[in-house]
Amino acid sequence: MRPIARAKMMTTKQSTTLTDYVRKFTGGPMNRLGMVLHRAGIHPDAVTIFGLFLTLGGAFLIGLGHLQWGGVVLIMALPLDAVDGAIARAMARRDNFGAMLDSSLDRYADGFIFAALSYHFAIQNQHTWMLCALAALIGSFMVSYTRARAEGVNVDVKVGLFTRLERVIVILLILLFPAAFGLPLLEVGMVVLAVGTNFTGLQRLWYVYRALQKREHGEG
Repeated sequence: MRPIARAKMMTTKQSTTLTDYVRKFTGGPMNRLGMVLHRAGIHPDAVTIFGLFLTLGGAFLIGLGHLQWGGVVLIMALPLDAVDGAIARAMARRDNFGAMLDSSLDRYADGFIFAALSYHFAIQNQHTWMLCALAALIGSFMVSYTRARAEGVNVDVKVGLFTRLERVIVILLILLFPAAFGLPLLEVGMVVLAVGTNFTGLQRLWYVYRALQKREHGEG
């Protein structure tokens, strides 16, 4: 993920997310990898687009019912979301298009994955889980949309239990181990994703509301 250069945002203290912890421990190695790839002439936008096509391939396998193979492909595809950002930092890229492309294709990637899961359940007449997949798709879009709209009113919001990293982890686990230990982990995971993503969207909406109220009362 690549940060967008923006005007000074209104911020309040936010809890540390799993993404923050992962970036703290992987930042150094990832930056070194980004430098190596930059010196090799690899452009971050190419990595972003390649990652999307890999994700599309994984989604295609999921739709065909090959959940574990789809998960294997996604293991290769989804980490590229961090690699493109590392290359962009290595080349000191200053334009905002790369971040815009990255964020936009992330939404396509989310759509491919959840649409594939929804189709997988639909063709088996498992309509409850199909609806859970659709709810998770809506929730994942709302998590991103609320942050984007918050930036439009100069509020920086990163709070939430289910940011993209948490969603990716759950998706990979339920695809690779859909019925581990005889448990319906795929179905349980869909409920977790449906509830978690929409809760996070509402959580961010509430955070922005409170931040704007604080700003307005402070200015008053």
